[in-house]
Amino acid sequence: MWGLVWAIFGTAAFALVGRPGWAAACGVLWLVITVDMTVILKHIREGPHYQPGRDVPPYRPPESRPR
Repeated sequence: MWGLVWAIFGTAAFALVGRPGWAAACGVLWLVITVDMTVILKHIREGPHYQPGRDVPPYRPPESRPR
């Protein structure tokens, strides 16, 4: 969250002082952080996935076909 705040602040500050290159760099960073946070929140909301226990035997490998 702290990085998101600084990216937003950097984008606004550099845009106001007339540094479009740095503003664009901070804007791209802002976009990357937002996408990353969205993926993290999606995974948190999905919850734990099924993991078989010790009583479930492993999958057998596929039989090799003759060539």
